[in-house]
Amino acid sequence: MVTELAPPGSDSLLGVDRSLSGRKWRLREADDAAVSVIARQQQLPDALARVISARGIAPEAAGAYLAPRLRDAFPDPSDLADMDKAAGLIWDALEAGRRIAVFADYDVDGATSAAQLVRWLRHAGHEADIYIPDRIEEGYGPSAKAFETLRERGVELVITLDCGAAAHEALRHGAGIGLDIIVVDHHLMDADFPPASALVNPNRPDDTSGCGHLAAAGVTFVLLAALNREGRRRGGFGETGEPDLLQWIDLAALGTICDVVALEGLNRALVAQGLRAMSGWRQPGLKALADVAGVDGEASVYHAGFLIGPRINAGGRVGRSDLGARLLTTEDPAEAARLAAELDALNAERRDIEAAVQADALAQIEGQGSDRAILVASGEGWHPGVIGVVAGRLKDRFSKPVIIIGIDRRADGAVGKGSGRSVPGVNLGGAIAAARQAGLLTAGGGHAMAGGLTVDPDRINELVAFLDDRLAPELAGAGDAMALKADGVLTASGVTVALAELLEQAGPFGQGNPEPRFALSRMRVAFAKRVGADHVRFSLQDMSGASVQGISFRTADTPLGEALLNAGEGLWHAMGRVKLDTWQGRRRVQLQLDDLATAHD
Repeated sequence: MVTELAPPGSDSLLGVDRSLSGRKWRLREADDAAVSVIARQQQLPDALARVISARGIAPEAAGAYLAPRLRDAFPDPSDLADMDKAAGLIWDALEAGRRIAVFADYDVDGATSAAQLVRWLRHAGHEADIYIPDRIEEGYGPSAKAFETLRERGVELVITLDCGAAAHEALRHGAGIGLDIIVVDHHLMDADFPPASALVNPNRPDDTSGCGHLAAAGVTFVLLAALNREGRRRGGFGETGEPDLLQWIDLAALGTICDVVALEGLNRALVAQGLRAMSGWRQPGLKALADVAGVDGEASVYHAGFLIGPRINAGGRVGRSDLGARLLTTEDPAEAARLAAELDALNAERRDIEAAVQADALAQIEGQGSDRAILVASGEGWHPGVIGVVAGRLKDRFSKPVIIIGIDRRADGAVGKGSGRSVPGVNLGGAIAAARQAGLLTAGGGHAMAGGLTVDPDRINELVAFLDDRLAPELAGAGDAMALKADGVLTASGVTVALAELLEQAGPFGQGNPEPRFALSRMRVAFAKRVGADHVRFSLQDMSGASVQGISFRTADTPLGEALLNAGEGLWHAMGRVKLDTWQGRRRVQLQLDDLATAHD
């Protein structure tokens, strides 16, 4: 089924060192001996065994990889620092009848974390307040004003989810006005802990649980297990009985997928089991979102990450930040339908705003030199809720780090708020931190692949020069890190429904478990047509006359889409993913195209 045109370990695949995306192509390495053992022990075709081995899975771990189980991956909650303390404090508050507020971030990870804990508290007989800060008016995370608002409502215990680990001043203020605060977070932090009654974060420096890969939704799910255990110890559930946490595993899976954390260990088990639970569409909020998004049948990573998740995010980006959490906590199907419709409308508005900003930013970037190591665009009034998404889209298009800056002119002066996305091998967050230390930024930071910043608009050119100089050596050396990795080379006749079904056994795919890609050699574009707003549907034909149908998303106005639409009789090498297409109930196979390269004679 799979014929490799370059041996494992070769430094190039099909001789492609420069494709339309500007990226090299490389063959993903797999251990031939391990492939044989995996194929024999798991009774798998070599093609799937090679995919598994190429992801670093040892033969003895292949069974668990193919069938991840929650019981095998779930940690002892006590292994997480302060977890038992947090569970005890929450139960103390329940038993004392104290008013509790759940304070969460406005993204999907925050909303799904809030929904899990609110539903657990509701089962325990307590209806918690929900507070989601407005990203434009209040910014990220806790604030003194937010805590004062909650205290005025009579709240005594605040539990922050997906935020709080760096909110030193806000937490100090909250403690000063009489609030007990439990922080449940997963973001990287240093040894300077904020003043909290309990701080649960597997990425705090002294935590030895090995759970640092979890999203906040995963940490919250572990917290629920700790709460159940503490409730059993206290005999606290009474007539309601202990809740079955699996009824909320779909929420944990959704947050894990949308926060793009590594799908390994507990994350992989949460997503695999959570998608199965989600497929029943029993949660009113998820069912309503599936209806407005046109999702039908079994839930997938695609449905969660690209159809459901963006609609939840839309509330925080361009609407009311608490809509997603409220949708996911309601038990009323009618209210769920109303909230889902509102989020769907906001998502459409978000897409329009995003498209306008992207068009303006693209026009700026296309006028910049091709030798630039970083691409930066800025504009007045660009909505802060979409600049990160636009940066990501343009990063994919140009295969370079991109920063998009929205400028807000106020009576007291102008301020630029930027969001950036990077490519493998180029540490954007480190460069932004260095720019801050050099006095070029008011604020800024992040991690290797993404960052945010605040800058005086008059210093943007100075900032660009600094970042370009710093990142040029990293980008020059990042060619192999950025390379598209193929799991093998196919003929057109090898792109089959059977292969697509076989590859699904190695899912769910995502960060840390990349979806298999395959190359096709010397193909002619037999048909290409623009569909939708900016997609291209096409057919490729190999030298034997066999053909494969495919789709290229969001590329109609890019070099990739233009090459398909104006291919003529030239020959191309193609790289893409073999996917099942179940549109209108029919099971077909298609190639989701990632890249093309000219096939030279």
